[in-house]
This record gives sequence, structure tokens and C-alpha cells, in this order.
Amino acid sequence: MFNEFKKFAMRGNVVDMAVGIVIGAAFGAIVKSLVDDVLMPPIGLLLGGVDFSDFFVVLKEGAKAAAPYHTLAEAKAAGAVTINFGLFVNAIISFTIVAFALFMIVKAMNKLRAEEAPAPVTTKKCPHCCSEIALEATRCPHCTSQL
Repeated sequence: MFNEFKKFAMRGNVVDMAVGIVIGAAFGAIVKSLVDDVLMPPIGLLLGGVDFSDFFVVLKEGAKAAAPYHTLAEAKAAGAVTINFGLFVNAIISFTIVAFALFMIVKAMNKLRAEEAPAPVTTKKCPHCCSEIALEATRCPHCTSQL
């Protein structure tokens, strides 16, 4: 059983997949930082100085402190039950950026991929019977015409 697992784990595609997952997780952290720290502050500023991560609806007040809560952190500290739609908007923006970045990477990789050279021509058509014949042929093997 150990040898089978070793064979499975050492196959190229499993190792490639593991590397892809690790790089994807690191890329996700970069995109999250881009959204939370670079994109959302100016968007919030344009919307009147609002922080998207603090957009929430209180479903039930917390036991430790009563509403109103000015930030999501205050609501969570009070033990309130909330719907955090601001965080959901951030997640949608992050997903869109990741999807677009992956699209651009795949597009670039496809462009860099060497295009296959066309196969060399080895046959020609007989002008009399339209059969495929070898390029070097001087007589058609089908209709015996001189080429």
C-alpha cells in the first residue's frame, strides 16, 4: 500500500496540481490585499468615506452590548448576529480580479505556446485522374499517365 501511495504521489500531474494549489493560495492572498487595501478604500471614499467591510445588517443584537454598532468589529465583539454583505461585495470583486487574471495568464500561455509547423507536403494530385500520388512520381500509378 505504501508503494502504491508513493507511485501515486510522485506522478507528475499530482505534483503539478500541488504546486498550482500553493501558488493559487498565495495569489489569492495578494488579490485579497489588492481589493481590501488598494481598491476598496478609494471606492469607499467616492461613496462618502464608507468602508465596504463595515456594511452589515444586524439580525439579532449581541448579549454583551446593545445596538447600534458602528463597525462590524463592534458587532462581533458584542456577539451580534449579522449579515455581512460588505464582505460579500469584497469577495465578489476579489473573485472577478482572480478570474480576469487567470484568463489573461491562460491567454498569454496559449500565445506563447509554439504553434505546430504544418506537416511537409509528401503527395500531389495527378492532373489527369486527381488521385493522390507521391511527389517524386513521374507516372501516375492509377491511370498510368506521364507526369
